[in-house]
Order: sequence, then structure tokens, then C-alpha cells
Amino acid sequence: MASRLNPYISFDGDARQAMEFYQGVFGGDLDLNTYGQFNPDMTGETAERIMHGMLVTPSGYTLMGADNPPGTEHRPGNNITVSLSGDDDADLRRYWTALSESGTVAVPLDKQMWGDVFGMCTDRFGITWLVNISEA
Repeated sequence: MASRLNPYISFDGDARQAMEFYQGVFGGDLDLNTYGQFNPDMTGETAERIMHGMLVTPSGYTLMGADNPPGTEHRPGNNITVSLSGDDDADLRRYWTALSESGTVAVPLDKQMWGDVFGMCTDRFGITWLVNISEA
């Protein structure tokens, strides 16, 4: 896989239920990871919230979603971002550079705790992009 483009939906605490619903609608394989899995010191309701979910369907659709990180505002209507992911480092870095130019970088493109290189930016048109470069 070189790269893929897909929607990424933000939820306000009900990402698990939503992603399981979409799996029921579209079928496929659902992978859910909680905030607690990546931060063992986190406890309570926040630890059980979804940090990253991905549904890959038999039709070739990929839908991602997560609960908003603690302390961030959930804004229905503005809760969909576009995700670029894959293992083509050169292409994904080129996309990142173009998308973040004249935009706002929220998370610099850098190695993350899950091992991939990841960044988040809002382009000059107000669209939020997630770029994830996986280790090949």
C-alpha cells in the first residue's frame, strides 16, 4: 500500500458505539484502541475512550474515528477530517509540506508513541488533515 485517503470522524465519547454501528452497516474488520492502551497511567472513563478506530470494509472503504482528546472541544458539523496514511514516506511528506504551507500546524510531522510518523494541520482553506507514515 502506497497511501490511502479516507474520512476521519471525531466523536464526543461515543466513538466505540458509532464505529461498531458502521461495522454493522458496512461489514468488515474493526480495530479499536483506547487512550488507556497508550497511556497506562490514565484511568476512568477517559482511559476507555477511543484514541483511534479503523474500519476496513469488504468493499474497500476505510473509515476512521476517535473520541476527542481530553480537554478539546467537540464541534458537530466540524468533526470530520481527512486522513492520509500509508508507507510511501516521500509522497506523504510531499503532501504534508503542501497542505501545511500557509496553514496551521497543530501536531508537527514527527515520530509518535505508536511508532509511526504523524502530523496534523489545518490547510489555508480550513480543512484539517492527518498524515500518518507507517514503518514499512
